[in-house]
Parts: sequence; C-alpha cells; structure tokens
Amino acid sequence: MADHSQFRLLRERRFLPFFLTQFSGAFNDNLYKNALLLLVTYTTGSLLGLSTDVVVNLAAFLFILPFFLFSAIAGQIADKYEKSMVIRRVKLLEIAIMAVAAAGLWMGWYEVLLLLLFLMGTQSAFFGPVKYAILPEVLKDDELVGGNALVEMGTFVAILLGTLAAGLIMAGGEPQRVAAVGVVVMAVVGYLVARKVPTTPIGDAGLKVRFNPLRETWRLMGMARENHSVLLSIMAISWFWFLGAAYLTQFPNFAQKELLGDESVVTLLLAIFTVGIALGSTLCERLSGHRVELGIVPIGSLGLSLFGVDIYLNMPEASVPVDWWALLSDWDYLRIALDLLGIGLFGGLFIVPLYAFVQQETPEPKRARVIAALNVFNALFMVVSALLGVVMLGLIGLSIPEFFLVLSIMNLIVAGFVYQQVPEFALRFVIWLLSHTVYRVRHQGLHNIPEEGPVLLVCNHVSYMDALVIAGAVRRPVRFVMDYRIFKTPVLGAFFRLAKTIPIGSRNRVPDIYNQAFERIDEELDAGHVVCIFPEGKLTQDGDIDTFRSGVEVILQRRPVPVVPMALRGLWGSFFSHCGGPAFSHWPRRFWSRIELRASAPVAPQQASADALYQQVLELRGDRA
Repeated sequence: MADHSQFRLLRERRFLPFFLTQFSGAFNDNLYKNALLLLVTYTTGSLLGLSTDVVVNLAAFLFILPFFLFSAIAGQIADKYEKSMVIRRVKLLEIAIMAVAAAGLWMGWYEVLLLLLFLMGTQSAFFGPVKYAILPEVLKDDELVGGNALVEMGTFVAILLGTLAAGLIMAGGEPQRVAAVGVVVMAVVGYLVARKVPTTPIGDAGLKVRFNPLRETWRLMGMARENHSVLLSIMAISWFWFLGAAYLTQFPNFAQKELLGDESVVTLLLAIFTVGIALGSTLCERLSGHRVELGIVPIGSLGLSLFGVDIYLNMPEASVPVDWWALLSDWDYLRIALDLLGIGLFGGLFIVPLYAFVQQETPEPKRARVIAALNVFNALFMVVSALLGVVMLGLIGLSIPEFFLVLSIMNLIVAGFVYQQVPEFALRFVIWLLSHTVYRVRHQGLHNIPEEGPVLLVCNHVSYMDALVIAGAVRRPVRFVMDYRIFKTPVLGAFFRLAKTIPIGSRNRVPDIYNQAFERIDEELDAGHVVCIFPEGKLTQDGDIDTFRSGVEVILQRRPVPVVPMALRGLWGSFFSHCGGPAFSHWPRRFWSRIELRASAPVAPQQASADALYQQVLELRGDRA
C-alpha cells in the first residue's frame, strides 16, 4: 500500500535537503542568539553601558530590522533567479557571518557580536521568500499541506533545540569557544545540505531588481493586495506570529513570577509549546485530506482562544516554588501545561493551511515577492506585539494571565473580522464539519475535473446537502445553480448566498430570475470557474433520477465548455431528502451516512445533450439512491 503520510517526504531528495537546510538555519539562529544573550547576562552583566533588559530588546530589534529593509529585494531576487542557487548563496553568506561571529565569541567582542545579529537577520530575510516559494515547485498539490506542516514543525523544533543547546553550552566549560565552533559547524552543515536541493525552473529572468527598500516595500504591499483572500490570509498568518511572539516573550516571567518556577520550568514550557505546534502541524495533513483545506483554520483560531482563556481561569495558587516535575505531576500545574500544549496544537492547525493557501493562490512569477510581503507583515506584527506587551504589562499593570486573556479575546475579534471578509473560511468550515461528522464521503473519478479553466458539472439532486457534499469533495471552488426559493430559508439561504450560489426559477413564473441566472452562469464560466447544476430542476421525490431539463443545453450554446457528469449515492433517506415526506419533517433513517460521489470523463460540449448526460449520470448512480 502506498505511503500517503507527509513523513514520506523526508525520504525524498526533492524535499529532504531543503528541510535540513531550513532546520539547520533555524537551529543556528537560535543557538547564536541565545548563546550571545546568556554570555552577556552571566559574563558581563551589561553591554555598551546598557542594562541586560535593554540589550535583550536591542538584540531583538537588530534581528528583525532587516526584514523591513531587505524583504522586498529578497523577494525580487527569489522571483528572478533559480531558487536552489539563491538558497546556496544565502547559506554561503551564513558561513561568512558565522566565521566572524566565531572570532567574536572566541575573543569576547560582544559589541561586534551584537551588530552581527543584524547581519543574521539580513541572511534570514533573504532566505524567507525563497524558502516558501520553492515548495510549490518541488511538491505536488496534494503534498503542499504536508510539506508546509513539516517545515513548520521542523522550524519550531529547531528553535527549541537551538535554545536548549545554548543553555547546555553555557553550563559547560569554555562556553564562548564551544559556541564559536558550534555556529560555524552548523553553518557549514547547512551549506552542504543546501547543495543537494534540486534545481527548479528559472524564475522571471526579465524582472529588474530595484534596490530602493522603502519604495519596493510599498510595491510589495500593493502586490499582496491584488488578491483579497490572499491578503487576508497573510494578515491571519501575521496575527499568529503576533500571538506566538507574545506568548514566547512572556514565558520566562510567567514561569518565574506567576508559577514561582525555576529555570527548568521555563524550558519545559517552551518545549510543551513547541511540541504542540509540531503536533498541530502534522495533524493538518490528516484533517485536510492531503489538500489545502481552509475549513480547519476556524478550528485553529477557536482553540487558540479557548485554551488562552482557560489559563486565566485556572491559574494555580503558587505559594511555593516549583520545578519541572511539579508542572507534570500536580494537576493544577499540569492543566496550565496542557493549555499551552493546546495553544501550540491549534496554532499549528491555524497556520499551516494558510501558508499553503498563499502559496497555491499566488501566481508563480510573483510568489516569492508575495512571501516577502508576508515576512514584512510578520515582522511588523511581532514589533507591535512587543509594544502591546510593554503597554499592557508595564503601563497598565496587567498580570501575565490577564494579558493572555486579552490576547484570547482579541483573537476572537480578529478571527471574526477575517471570516466576515473572506466567507470561504466559514463556508469551508461548515463543509469540513459535515464531511467529518454526519457524512463519510467516498470519491471516485474526481480527477476528471480539470484543474483549471471553465467546466460545467451536472449531478443528480437528492437532498439539500448535495451542494455541500460536492463542494467538500471538489478541490476547486464551485458555483452552484439552485432553486431561488431555497434562499428564503433562514439558515440555508444565508449560507448559500455566502457560497455565491446562483438562484434560478421557472421561466414562466419568474422570468427575471431565470434570465439573470443564465447571465451569471455565463459570467462565471467566462471567468474560468467551475459551475455545477442539477438538471432535474428539483429534489427527487422518490429516489429516482428525474428527466434532465434543457437548461444545460442553453448554457452550452452560449458558452461551449467541457461537461463532467457526476452522481451522488447514499443520500436518499437522510433528514435533508424527501424520503418519507418533505425534507426536515421526518426523522432520518440513519444519522451517520456513508455516501459516494462519482464522476466520469469530461464530455465535449457538442455531445453534451440533456438526454445523453441523463444516461451517463444514471449509469454512474447505479441502483443505490
């Protein structure tokens, strides 16, 4: 049996070298950064006459500043040149930076080391766009979520291990020299594995790289705004980094002041949060069915808030100091640990589909620059996160659990705004819930639906759930044509309007609605979209397929496009069908339905008469209603 787990990618050359390159870079960044801060804290106590607290914030600023200055240039370079070559050049730059850093660590030139954080941030800013832009070029569509999940998991595990390694080095002998050797070795390892990253097609060779940071950054923002759904997804990703930075920044003080924990508690909190991110990221592929599934993003955002609120509501009365064992053995403390695990897990569910969606929906010639815009927004949101922490905890005087509560409430507000602006999130969420609870859907032949270009789907009409089942199964967004009277139903009507469903009615009774429907259908097909119609014109009353009406022929006369016949099996007898009486008026024969959706090869518009399509759908459906 074929291995469909995303972990199989770790055995393939088209992905493994890139994964190891990303992992080694994230590990080295955190090894160097944390080793430097620990050396300053425990060896000198100050730097440039500044206190340790100021040095820590200055270091964070110097590392993040290059993302504002150089992301635009990095995106242009990644779109213009072959991406594996760009990766190798960036890793060579890392070796040069770490060689100077090693000398600084060996000799104790801490002022120089602080400035090198700026160069490290520059190297990371140039690696960011090419890192995510290369994935759609080396992975198949059904591997994109799994690949992003592994990258996110690897990044957070590398952050954790780099932080732990810095602590272990500080606890040993001659930490400066051990750290100096470590950062150079990891930089060399990163370059060596980067040499194995497969070659990708050359980008937009005609693109002119402009080196005006402010003007080009503004142009990036304009490019990100070209697709409203992508822009809102970018905002949502940056919001995750806003939350993540807020939590990670507060871990040391949260452990020390709120839990009265020692250093081991800080490490364990970071480890639990990281494991949660890794679990959520890897769980994404299983929940999404190997495709970009926006339906699990609202689940992630809801979990982020619920577990954040739970921390506030269930803070233990920390009257005595605790260590890592107490965090795992005492239920009051264990609950806090589980809450952090939940925040990490649902954070992974939240962010992985969004990254994959941005990659999939952005045209390849502009993909790296859109990712660069994403990196600018991420950096901006993390800076705002730090400022909010200063205001809430310092000026207003909130406790850290109260700050977590504020973040959880803000998250619900932001999520509500995003889902209101991009209805596809809410739509996919409902579809995902239905397809993973009430219905178990088997698919057959859906590969016959073209991946791009206009196409007309025709299907038998069994229940009010037909459109949702089809929408959940077909990878492309589908515009459904449905009886206008369904829009008068309070819940379903609002939902189908959200889904951009096209209302249609009788030519004799409502000629305006009838004519407008065919105009809308033609517009959608002209735009290259997928349109689905139910040619019976109404739900079946007896489980059999009724005669197909001539509307399908009218559509094809106006706009000749391929037609894919489809058939639903197993929905007759559900609460939403007319089996045993009008829909919604009787108990269903079963609550957990195993249903099938079958599709056959596309039919040329010249051969797609109503009668011919009726016969094909009848054969697909078989004797199971």
